[in-house]
Amino acid sequence: MKQQKKKVLGEERRELILQWLMNEEQPITGTLLATKTNVSRQVIVQDISILKARNFPILATAQGYVYFKEQLKTDLVSRVIACKHSPEKTAEELNIIVDYGGIVKDVAVEHPVYGDLTASLMIRNRRDVQLFITKMATTNASLLSQLTDGVHLHTIEARRKDILDEICNTLSEAGFLLSSEDN
Repeated sequence: MKQQKKKVLGEERRELILQWLMNEEQPITGTLLATKTNVSRQVIVQDISILKARNFPILATAQGYVYFKEQLKTDLVSRVIACKHSPEKTAEELNIIVDYGGIVKDVAVEHPVYGDLTASLMIRNRRDVQLFITKMATTNASLLSQLTDGVHLHTIEARRKDILDEICNTLSEAGFLLSSEDN
């Protein structure tokens, strides 16, 4: 007879989740955390909310949860770019950024009711792009940019300013960057 896994309760579960996130370099999915603690994914979502309310720096990304460790970011430069495109062009836009050595840190839109809405992405490579696109499709979720007719901001990071310049030039040539002529 198969032995049933023991459900990890409340505070003990949150301590385990926190330890796992702090010790892992890669994002951990809510589904994996739920499996490891023998609870539902919704319980994990609630646990993460409790941990965030306690000021633990946990980010929910498209790839899973990440404990944001203070890192020396002096080796990375960042830039906020304004983009506009249809949802079908999302993978192409993201792939340009990562192919040239950039990281897509987040996406932001200006909502007429809620104001600025920002979501952490932390997309570093083509695999992350594919996982993001697949998750959007399988969950039938909408892109934030669909709230603003395709207009959105990305914070992008790279090792050097010239890499950011090259990313921006390529995005502009491909018609992704919002320009003053678009108004």
